[in-house]
Amino acid sequence: MRLYIAALLLLTATAARAADFDPALVEAARKEGTAVWYTGLIVNQITRPMAEAFEARFPGIKVQYSRASNTDTTVKLLNESRARRVQADVVDVTSGIHSLTDAKLLAEYRPKAAAHYPDVLKDKAGFWTASNLYFLTVAYNTNLIKAEDAPKTFADLLNPRWKGHMAWTTELAIQGAPGFIRNVLSVMGEEKGRAFLKQFAAQEPVSVAASPRAVLDQVISGEHMIGIMMYNHHAAISARQGAPVKAVNLEPLPAMFSIMGILKDAPHPNAARLLEEYILSDEGQKVMAANDYLPADPDVPARIPELKPDAGHFTVNFISPDATREGLIGWIALYHEVFR
Repeated sequence: MRLYIAALLLLTATAARAADFDPALVEAARKEGTAVWYTGLIVNQITRPMAEAFEARFPGIKVQYSRASNTDTTVKLLNESRARRVQADVVDVTSGIHSLTDAKLLAEYRPKAAAHYPDVLKDKAGFWTASNLYFLTVAYNTNLIKAEDAPKTFADLLNPRWKGHMAWTTELAIQGAPGFIRNVLSVMGEEKGRAFLKQFAAQEPVSVAASPRAVLDQVISGEHMIGIMMYNHHAAISARQGAPVKAVNLEPLPAMFSIMGILKDAPHPNAARLLEEYILSDEGQKVMAANDYLPADPDVPARIPELKPDAGHFTVNFISPDATREGLIGWIALYHEVFR
């Protein structure tokens, strides 16, 4: 009897949660049967768990996903569109979104699940919404640097002790030097910012032809003392696993996000909308958190709450897609001028 009651309560709770999604949309998505997701997210960490959670939530609808870099995903979508063979329904990228909107590949859709998200995380025209957040910080090897000696301000990065011992990715994107440059100029202003960047360049930061995650791994192994523009959740995950690494917040932290949108010519438009609604919903955002991604939903805490600004009590400087579109070429040019 107790098992029956428990099962009944579980079914009742599931039915109550199901009411959060438009029944007509769910039925239309079931008729389509499939949602195809092009993603830049890590498959084992979040893409597969999210797909499995969605499929368990909505039996009869399968998620097919394909993981690639932002550049490769963007090029693939543009080529498929030119060939009039659009395969994807939903896409997420951290850059290149304007290539897709300029080519008119995305559909206007404002997910109900994200109605309460901050405006900075939603496109005014309705073509994209943030699915998860990234905050870029400084991380150091705790075996090589004592906590009291670690840099805590931008000025601290100019300590001669760190010359040749700091590293960052060669990726000329927000998660690399261009994002650092933009943040410095935003905080210090053009004149003082440029002066600081020249001083920082004299510190000879090492450029590593690898992702920020790989740079962090080199910091952990002791190849470098300090990593610049490291994802704060990567440092926290590694520290939790016992790695000798700690992040420090040089405020404001540069912030970016994964951007999710629906293809205008999606083969399965209803399944696409339902998948996006699910990922952005409270339920989907908790899947993000459980798998060590930082939820875009302001009401869903991170697995380590202090990794988000409110709980961590740190300020951020969001670099929006519009800001990136307007400024990236200039930030890259300044990088070549000052650091090369």
